[in-house]
Amino acid sequence: MWKKKGVIISPQNNLWWMKTHAMLPTVRHVEDNKYIVYYSGRDENNVSHIGASEIAIDGDNIKVISYSTEPVFSIGERGCFDDNGVTPSCMLQDKLYYIGWNSGTTTYRMSLIMGLAIKKDGDIKRHSRAPLFQKTDKEPYGILTAPWVIFDDNKYKMWYVSGEGWINKNLPKYNIKYAVSDDGINWQRNADVAIELQGKETALARPNVLKTANGYEMFFSYKDPEKTYRIGRATSEDGKLWLRDKKEVLGVSIEGWDSEMVAYPCVFKHNNKKYMLYNGNGYGLTGVGYAVEE
Repeated sequence: MWKKKGVIISPQNNLWWMKTHAMLPTVRHVEDNKYIVYYSGRDENNVSHIGASEIAIDGDNIKVISYSTEPVFSIGERGCFDDNGVTPSCMLQDKLYYIGWNSGTTTYRMSLIMGLAIKKDGDIKRHSRAPLFQKTDKEPYGILTAPWVIFDDNKYKMWYVSGEGWINKNLPKYNIKYAVSDDGINWQRNADVAIELQGKETALARPNVLKTANGYEMFFSYKDPEKTYRIGRATSEDGKLWLRDKKEVLGVSIEGWDSEMVAYPCVFKHNNKKYMLYNGNGYGLTGVGYAVEE
C-alpha cells in the first residue's frame, strides 16, 4: 500500500522554462539522502525543456532544496525530431534517455521518439541529432518513446513505449516493448511486447523497472479513455514475460491536485524504503507529488 504525501515540485512562474508543468519526474542519486529530480517544464509557447530540482529525504518526507534557474537540456535544431520539446525518461550512469516531441501531420497529432544525451563535465550534451530508435516495418508509427533502462547481467535492458496505430488523429494506441544492448547506445529490438493493452485501454506509458530478488518489478501508467491515467504494477522472472496486478497500485484522490489522473511513476529505493514520484492532473500541469510504500 502506498501513502500519498502531496506535491513537492510545482511550476515556477518566475522561471521562463517552466511557466507550467513539471512532467515525468526522473531520479538520479547524488549522495547520502540527496537526489536530483529531472522533469520537463513548459515555456510560454508550451514548449518543453528539461530542468532539475535537488531534493533531500528525511524519513517519509521529501524536501525540495533548489530549482535549476535554466534548463539542463533543451530542444534540438529546427527540423530535428526533438525541436518542439524534450522530456526526461531515464538517467543511468552518464546517459540521459529522453523523449523528443514534435508535431504530427494532417492525419496524426504528434511524434514521440526517444533520444540519448551524455552527461560529461557537468553538462548534458546530445549523443546525436538523430533519434535513438528509427521507425521500422514492425514499428512504423512515430511513437518509440519513454525508455527505461537498467544494466543487468552485463547487458543494458530497455522497456519502452511503442505505437500500435492511431484510432483517430488525436488518439494513438501504444503498449510496452523490450530491447537489449551491449553498450546502451546500439540496440537489438524485435518489437517484442512486454505488456499488452487490456480491455478498453489505449495507452501504456512510462515503464519504470526495478530489479528484485525474484526477477523484476515494473510500475507504469495505463489509460482507459473513460478514466484517464492510473498507475499499475507488473512482475516478471525474466524481464520479458510479465504478470500484471489485477488492481491499480495508485488511484486518484477524492479532490485536489491528483483527483483526475495519476501518471508517469518513478519508483526508487532509499534506506530500503520505496518512494514513488508521479504526476497528477493535466499530465504534470499540477506538478510532481510523491507517495511512500507502507
